[in-house]
Amino acid sequence: MSAWRAGAWWLGLALLAPIALPLALSARRKTLRLPPAGGLLCGVAGQDLPGEPLRLLLLGESTVVGVGVDQLQAALVGQLAAALAAREGRPVAWRACGENGITAEQARERLMPQVLDQPFDLALLVFGVNDTTRLTSLARWEAALGCMAEALAARGATVAFSSVPPLQHFTALPWLLRRLLGLRAGLLDTRLRQLAVSLGAGHHTVDLKFSAEYLARDGYHPSGLGYRVWAQGLAVSLAPAARCAP
Repeated sequence: MSAWRAGAWWLGLALLAPIALPLALSARRKTLRLPPAGGLLCGVAGQDLPGEPLRLLLLGESTVVGVGVDQLQAALVGQLAAALAAREGRPVAWRACGENGITAEQARERLMPQVLDQPFDLALLVFGVNDTTRLTSLARWEAALGCMAEALAARGATVAFSSVPPLQHFTALPWLLRRLLGLRAGLLDTRLRQLAVSLGAGHHTVDLKFSAEYLARDGYHPSGLGYRVWAQGLAVSLAPAARCAP
């Protein structure tokens, strides 16, 4: 069924290409470009709490480096670390390793060497938007994520995946592109769920409203409120994995 859906999507894209391609080029020119958030790429939340810190890694694309807000403390990694520390009653030593615009395959080559020399208890992989917009094949998508997950697990980390964001709600995109890319994102996320099951890893839905107050000025990335709500939902679903950490 998934192969049929993927084939149907490519057929639809081919039929709509004369309309979709100019829209994509126009959207690329007009979309506001926001920089990564400022601040250190590592830190500790809940320093006054007792116990050994939970060592948390976020690896991924622009949301990992906080595009959409000014400081990493207000971005996904800072908010998630604070939420986990409060929920679990222990410090959380966090690290963000990401790059704006990166795909999973590029991250396997460029980001993984930066983190494999450091131990982590919990690693959350946050990918999907760039692989959706760059039309990464499902096989390459799965292979890159599987390779990273297995490498982190081999070093003792509990691995979890954040779901592919629903691009059909990204207001920076014209309606037709939102529909096409939203369907493509769904195909990638279905493959991601299957990969998570095969690896025994977690798959955690981006539980976020995509109304204006939850989005940054670019209509593409979360706002501070959006990151906070996303992080709070993740803290709840990641709690069992955090409790299994030493």
